[in-house]
Amino acid sequence: MFCNTCAPSRRFAYLATAVPQSHFFGLKASSKIWRGESRTIATGNMAQASTAATQESLLEWVKKDKRRMLHVVYRVGDLDRTIKFYTECLGMKLLRKRDIPEERYTNAFLGYGPEDSHFVIELTYNYGVDSYDIGAGFGHFGIAVEDVAKTVELIKAKGGKVNREPGPVKGGSTVIAFIEDPDGYKFELLERGPTPEPLCQVMLRVGDLDRSINFYEKAFGMKLLRKRDNPEYKYTIAMMGYGSEDKNCVLELTYNYGVAEYDKGNAYAQVDFSSYVWWNLFQCYSQNTMVAYVPLFLDEFSGTDDVYRTAEAVEIFGGKVTREPGPLPGINTKITACLDPDGWKTVFVDNIDFLKELE
Repeated sequence: MFCNTCAPSRRFAYLATAVPQSHFFGLKASSKIWRGESRTIATGNMAQASTAATQESLLEWVKKDKRRMLHVVYRVGDLDRTIKFYTECLGMKLLRKRDIPEERYTNAFLGYGPEDSHFVIELTYNYGVDSYDIGAGFGHFGIAVEDVAKTVELIKAKGGKVNREPGPVKGGSTVIAFIEDPDGYKFELLERGPTPEPLCQVMLRVGDLDRSINFYEKAFGMKLLRKRDNPEYKYTIAMMGYGSEDKNCVLELTYNYGVAEYDKGNAYAQVDFSSYVWWNLFQCYSQNTMVAYVPLFLDEFSGTDDVYRTAEAVEIFGGKVTREPGPLPGINTKITACLDPDGWKTVFVDNIDFLKELE
């Protein structure tokens, strides 16, 4: 189920593969075709056909790759305070904690179930830094609860901040509320029945919704679960994911009419994916330099069976690879890091290597 296909290879081997010219457009080998302008035209046609074939091959592979959202990583100013709030007010469990004194930071992993089967929050505390700029691009996390009003009362009793009192969502019937954690990160509470994945949404704002949908479908292999336009409030949302909203964590992309760019601040690091998607095993980057075990602001981690082909797909379909695919120094966990068209960061982690990290 978790077959490792990450054999080291050139990332663009497919583009470099020699293909007989007779395979394209029914052309026969002829000296006339390979003279002057005819040669240029034929060569261009072959290159286009090769690129198209590569894209088609990658699309099929991405669809079959085993992926899920693993972690979301962000920074906090007081780790113990945040752990207390998440466990006592939001019902999360502290799954593990890791201190790296030589790099001057500490991680805490929290969620509603084990990391090998649930989406998890990875908090990062950098020694001596007590606050961050969250920016305007990050929206909120979504948490499914059975009784929103009761949860809000508990949060108030613990001194938490409520931004939106419980009540039906505008234009619908689902009961929601909005609250803030001690660092200012917003959480939307959604009233739902029992679910295997209570940590159910990550909302990010984007400047071109159709562009983002196209990227996440082709490069990440996500499905467009639903799309809703709200002209009265001048925004449109698209829900993207690897499974239904009631059983999986999904990505909520929000486009606000006329806004093409957002300030992302310095608090959000990434989402991790593994071909078993790791939305934040991002243990390898500082702000600008790769340093083992130094997480960033708001990152996502995802899993994959092949970080090399994942990086190739990201670049071909409009993203930017910021960390070339390959093993991390010293621990041999294979990863690749990338940016989507809006600059949101994701780290893909090899599925088998991710499971080894949890042993």
